[in-house]
Amino acid sequence: MTIQRSSAEENQSGKASKSNKKIPQNSKSGRWLWFWVGMSGIAMVSATAGALLAVSLTSTPLQQAELSPQDEAVFDSDRISGGVMRFSELTRPVNLLVMGMSVLPPDVQNPPEETKNLRYLPQVNSFDGLADVMLMVKFDPETKKIVMLSIPRDTRTRIEGSGVKKINYANVEGGPALTAKTVSNLLGGAGIDRYVRINVLGVGKLIDALGGVTVYVPKDMKYQDDSQHLYINLKAGKQHLNGDQVLQLLRFRHDELGDIGRIQRQQMVMRALMDQTLNPATVAQLPKVLDVVKDHIDTNLTVEELVALLGFGVRTNRSNMQMLMLPGRFSEKNEYDASYWLPNKDGIAKLMVQHFGLESDQEQQMVNPRYLRVAIQDSTGGDRSNLQPLISALEKSGYRNIYIAKAWGEPLDVTHIVAQQGDGESAESIRNTLGFGEVRVESTGNLGSDISIQVGQDWLQQKSILEDLLSK
Repeated sequence: MTIQRSSAEENQSGKASKSNKKIPQNSKSGRWLWFWVGMSGIAMVSATAGALLAVSLTSTPLQQAELSPQDEAVFDSDRISGGVMRFSELTRPVNLLVMGMSVLPPDVQNPPEETKNLRYLPQVNSFDGLADVMLMVKFDPETKKIVMLSIPRDTRTRIEGSGVKKINYANVEGGPALTAKTVSNLLGGAGIDRYVRINVLGVGKLIDALGGVTVYVPKDMKYQDDSQHLYINLKAGKQHLNGDQVLQLLRFRHDELGDIGRIQRQQMVMRALMDQTLNPATVAQLPKVLDVVKDHIDTNLTVEELVALLGFGVRTNRSNMQMLMLPGRFSEKNEYDASYWLPNKDGIAKLMVQHFGLESDQEQQMVNPRYLRVAIQDSTGGDRSNLQPLISALEKSGYRNIYIAKAWGEPLDVTHIVAQQGDGESAESIRNTLGFGEVRVESTGNLGSDISIQVGQDWLQQKSILEDLLSK
């Protein structure tokens, strides 16, 4: 069942279309306006490119790790950006491994002298130690998409030379090269072109340099660890956070979802950062930002390649920025000697075919609505009975596995139809069935669902329409 526009609406649309034909000058001026907006954006990105190149000539290199020839060979050395006149243009798909490093004095062989006589363990500006955050990001100029895959740090996998361990240990054993090998093997052989490691101290400085970020804190968060001087104290609600507060939000993991909850909050912060900062005006400030955080970054990207990736990000439509999470499940109590995220091989294979271009011997088939797990999360604060017309409409269209999950804390104006497992086509099919909402390919919904419907205020406007259609 799909909600269609009424004939009256169509007639009005037709009239509008005819009236538009009578004023071609406005249409032309509109085209010129967009032309100059586009040219301004290109000019600002080009100016930024020049400024970044100037920075690269006067500052220390962005790569701080010394890789052996064998380690360098792990990464694809082919060019990712154009030549002299097109150096800021991405010319092929790129897989970028991103690691967030939280390093304490015991993690490094020679900790800074000033940390030795303290009664707590401070963060150290180093790239040794365990990887606290891990992402595989695909920049694809062919599909015009950016896909971010979050890999839980507790993922149980085989690390060459070390056996089966948590994936964040790979950096301890062999740095970015061994981590890239391990991630590639986990993801069915996906190649990795470049890597970036950023220390947690640099994340806070980066957020501050960008002017902070406005984000919704899903609940009150309070935690204290005197051994690390880690103090988390955040109140629920939409607010503008500085660098230290963002780190509190990202590092909190003392709830029922543990590290997976952290990943969901990471995706929320990344979405907010992209919405607020990926624009030509902000990109023009990036030379200053880079200068602030360059000592906290280790990457084998050249500055020219960084410019190409940033330029692509500015030009990418927000609906084409997708955030996924490695398919899997929590290990059960007493299943192993430690707590793990256990990867689902079939789910990973399907995800890599759909979003990372890996080939498969099996033909991809549309998912039968009957078997989709659809979670409904209400953000309107209404009674559960108000959701019955929504459930009935889905059932009438063949969806059978529907359940009401924990309410979504952030009040939404527009309903989010979240492709929790990366199945954007099924999410779009549900949106077409309901006739309202916004599809988001990300992993911020109910963990056990395939699709999560986070119900917003637009549902209250559509409810009576659905009830009328269902009564016929």
